[in-house]
Amino acid sequence: MTIRLASRLDRVKPSITLAVTQKAADMRAKGVDIISFGAGEPDFETPEHIKAAAVAGLKSGASKYPPVGGTVPLRAAICESTRAVHGFTVTPDQVLVSAGAKHSLFNLFLAMLDPGDEVIIPAPYWVSYPEMVRLAGAEAICLKAHPDKGFALDMDELRAAIGDKTRAIVLNSPSNPTGAIYSRELLQNIADLCVEKDILVIADDIYRQLVYGNAEYVSIASLGDEIAKRTILIDGVSKSYAMTGWRIGWTVGPKEIIKGMTKIQGQSTSGANHLAQIAATQALTGPQECVAEMRKAFDARRKRMVELLNAMDGVHCQEPEGAFYAFPDVSSFIGKRSPSGENISDDVALAGYLVENGVALVPGSGFGCPGFARLSYASSMEDIEAGLGRMKTALAKLT
Repeated sequence: MTIRLASRLDRVKPSITLAVTQKAADMRAKGVDIISFGAGEPDFETPEHIKAAAVAGLKSGASKYPPVGGTVPLRAAICESTRAVHGFTVTPDQVLVSAGAKHSLFNLFLAMLDPGDEVIIPAPYWVSYPEMVRLAGAEAICLKAHPDKGFALDMDELRAAIGDKTRAIVLNSPSNPTGAIYSRELLQNIADLCVEKDILVIADDIYRQLVYGNAEYVSIASLGDEIAKRTILIDGVSKSYAMTGWRIGWTVGPKEIIKGMTKIQGQSTSGANHLAQIAATQALTGPQECVAEMRKAFDARRKRMVELLNAMDGVHCQEPEGAFYAFPDVSSFIGKRSPSGENISDDVALAGYLVENGVALVPGSGFGCPGFARLSYASSMEDIEAGLGRMKTALAKLT
């Protein structure tokens, strides 16, 4: 029997972050001691008051299908959050709740893109953006953000990248993988250009509550009525509330977009998990001290990870302003050899060498930025100390 797969899969690469996480898990299962900085997942437990809301929901009989678009209380909470954070009013028919922000983005690209359409994606980028665009049959135009300028976009280059087929630009601030945050001035320039060219902004705000020091999160949708009309907001509870496994994210956008996405979701997954929506409602409307506590811990880990990375010969790491990732330049090790004679031909080979030495990270190539690596500091301080100690020792052995 011959099994033929759809040709659309030929355009798509597997997620490198999931691959690294799985490899580390497989090695652990075999008894190998691995410290992994691969997954973007807080090591904290979901706060107790959020868990309690889900338990109460189960006891009250919330075990039936929820509405495709999301429960009434959760969509109301999202509308209020949008008003408070982004400064404009939306109605529940401008909201779609999905099984995580990743699902939200998938529905969005499938609903809005046709073959030949283009989406501008600043690089480094989260690994799934370009692959989702390609799955929708469109083209991902990856535009380099400059490491020497804090991974900021060049406005002249952005203007030149916009063509007749450009539908949207994806903005992720704070950024996965760099932790960089777009300045208010840069966002205003991007907003003005998007209004001029009449293209959409897809703002992936999943890390907006994880901002450190004097850095400021600015919502591009808050910079004027015209850009607000053109902004599609993606958000969720996974990162800020340590709810990755609950799988709740959402989209806020123009009614036409939400209607199209809802049609797709209604014929695929239907409504997101009912109990998880109850928990997410409590996350948004309940006490927020838990977010501040986790952010404080992430901040301490951020500082220590960057300090340890920059103490390694040949490694340079800019200080991330948000999210929970460090993105060091490790290009000085490309072309070296391991003690066993293996050629470190690229950052993928370097990541392979390091995992054999007990520490897992994600090569920058997966994010469109070869020569770099992503390390998550959403892990314990003990793991950061021990894992980066292993990394320093292993790198020092390369010649």
